[in-house]
Amino acid sequence: MLEDVYKTIEKPSEETLFKEKGSKFFGYAFPVLSEEDVKERIEELRKKHHSARHFCYAYQLGIEKIRFRANDDGEPNNSAGLPIYGQIQSFEVTNILIVSVRYFGGTKLGVGGLISAYKTSAQITLEVADILVKTINVFYKLTFNYDMMNAVQRIIKEKNIEIIDQKLEMNCEYIISIRKKDADSIFNIFDNLYKVAVKEVS
Repeated sequence: MLEDVYKTIEKPSEETLFKEKGSKFFGYAFPVLSEEDVKERIEELRKKHHSARHFCYAYQLGIEKIRFRANDDGEPNNSAGLPIYGQIQSFEVTNILIVSVRYFGGTKLGVGGLISAYKTSAQITLEVADILVKTINVFYKLTFNYDMMNAVQRIIKEKNIEIIDQKLEMNCEYIISIRKKDADSIFNIFDNLYKVAVKEVS
């Protein structure tokens, strides 16, 4: 069985607040698709919480090729970013950024206390986030003449295929989206269709 689903969020979570010995940890989850998105979100939070001391975060990008980063932002090594990343792994989400903004409350928590606090902050943030299960899709471009339109449309209807984009000019061009597990069989159907060119596009 080919696993072709993944979990992510499509909109930012509500702000969460976790308190530990006077310190406050504000938690946020954001959907992100690039390091650029991550930077923008953290800048926004730095403006919003301009007197906070630490903006610790972790993110994971990608579906099949994973990239991730954990940042302690001045807290002791591995006491903040990694516990946050641990929750991203535990909830099995990707294309996500979790930030925990800490206001120091005057009492030191120690490394163990910090690990526990950042982990809890990330966990309650993910619990309120709206996590969706999405399918991993493959995209194909179909190129064909108008006389093949009915044949192509029939397959699209039968197989419940989503058309993402279409150009109808001298000939017809469709971009279609297929669940990964069905991709090979759908490719073969179109590939065997006389006068229809099919190729994968990213």
